[in-house]
Amino acid sequence: MPARRLLALLALAAAPVLVVGVFFVVPVAGMLARGVWPDGDFAPGAVLEVLARPRTGRVLWFTVWSASVATVCAVLLGLPAAYALHRLEFPLRRLLRAALLVPFVLPTVVVGVAFRQLLGEAGPLGFLGLDGTPVAIVAGLVFFNVSVVIRTVGGAWETLDPRPAEAAAALGATPWQVLRTVTLPALRPAIVSAATVVFLFCATSFGVVLILGGPRYASVESEIYLLTTNLLDLPAAAALSLVQLFAVLALLSVAARLRAVPDPTVARLAPRPRRPRAGDWPQLAGTGLLLVLVSAPIVTLVVGSLRVDGAWGLGNYRALGSVGSRDALVVPVTEALEMSLRTAVDATAMALLVGLLVALVVTRRSRGRAERRLRGLLDGFFMLPLGVSAVTLGFGFLITLDRPPLDLRDAGLLVPIAQALVALPLVVRTLVPVLAGIDDRQRQAAASLGAGPLRTLVTVDLPVTWRPLLAAAGFAFAASLGEFGATAFLARDDRPTLPVVIFRLIGHPGAMNYGMALAASVVLAATTTAVMLAVERLRVPSVGAL
Repeated sequence: MPARRLLALLALAAAPVLVVGVFFVVPVAGMLARGVWPDGDFAPGAVLEVLARPRTGRVLWFTVWSASVATVCAVLLGLPAAYALHRLEFPLRRLLRAALLVPFVLPTVVVGVAFRQLLGEAGPLGFLGLDGTPVAIVAGLVFFNVSVVIRTVGGAWETLDPRPAEAAAALGATPWQVLRTVTLPALRPAIVSAATVVFLFCATSFGVVLILGGPRYASVESEIYLLTTNLLDLPAAAALSLVQLFAVLALLSVAARLRAVPDPTVARLAPRPRRPRAGDWPQLAGTGLLLVLVSAPIVTLVVGSLRVDGAWGLGNYRALGSVGSRDALVVPVTEALEMSLRTAVDATAMALLVGLLVALVVTRRSRGRAERRLRGLLDGFFMLPLGVSAVTLGFGFLITLDRPPLDLRDAGLLVPIAQALVALPLVVRTLVPVLAGIDDRQRQAAASLGAGPLRTLVTVDLPVTWRPLLAAAGFAFAASLGEFGATAFLARDDRPTLPVVIFRLIGHPGAMNYGMALAASVVLAATTTAVMLAVERLRVPSVGAL
């Protein structure tokens, strides 16, 4: 019987293991080989030579510095909003909470274009002279990641037992003393975990840094792209990818340990949100200020897309059917949007299929030490893609999957496969908590009544998981639609996705090209926002839980 269960587990895991092995292990191994074996000979000194370059030192320092500052700012701005939106009850609270989720799901290229429109010379804040500065990059990173803090800390705050704080207040502690001595220590695991995840997202940000910083201010992500596409220095790009891989794996390990810290102050029954009191005005004011800061780039982007030659009009949107001035594009923007939608559908289907199999493998109850160890090894193997950024993954695809027997460039499969791997962790993290929460006795009862594995899956698991499965599809579709890091390496000129087209438009001079970039950004932002607001209605855990 144990041997039979092990064989069944291996059979269920075979397909996702093959997918992750071919489309993750092979590209990463190829990238590793290009960095450590640059000329076919083992030369680990090549990595040290790249790290010793002055520009590499500046890139590494800017990555750490900008990610650290953005993380601190995101935490300071997110904590008041987390309290107001998860512990207080007031009109339009859910709508406001959904609105503050929007920045995280916006494609990075859209965020970059929106901040350029806001801070550029002709923008509302152009007089500040922040365009192309580190301040603009940090602002874009904070805009993109503050919702992670709101969701992660807010979720913990929502279930926090209020009795210790009430006891401290009854003993004469001021609200500030209660916050400092009772509430914040109880929330420390959630705060540190959120900060770790935000730092990871900021350090691996690509589109925001590439658009707002250009070649002058580059992070490790954008430097890998510039080394590959502009300088054709593949060994140096591989060396930086290798350094980034180990750094990201270390951060993910820290985040996993922090998430595993138990919180003894969680109430058995979550307290109901209460109406605001006089002492809550700072948190409400901070939430209102955050809403203004989040809305400013988006509103500026929409307004800019409706201005043509100093007048109001839809000319920028009508121009999306063209290739821009001076033939900036190979295909019209509308065709790129169609390609993005088709690619996102394909990537979502792949991510759902593989992600569901992975979730089933890692959540089934283990019987015996051998099965438990095997399931643990498979769980760690399937989480490996979390340790690689999209840019590194795209670079690995570029140098390994372009020759027989894995020559996939002409087949047009590289982009959807890469996007599926990027979306896979979102799918797994959405489904695993739900499947793990199903009482295994229900499956045993179904089996005892003669139901086979497939029938048990349909009658026991599916009724519980269909809503999270739809939410996972929404997460995967939105992530695929806006994916830019890997796609920037892999998309062909005659089959680009919308984020790639937007980046090309802002790189070509001309008012028409820039106006088309604004209009295309609005279309892309509206599409991803609509998908994620639909997911929000399903009330499933946020991606911030990653």
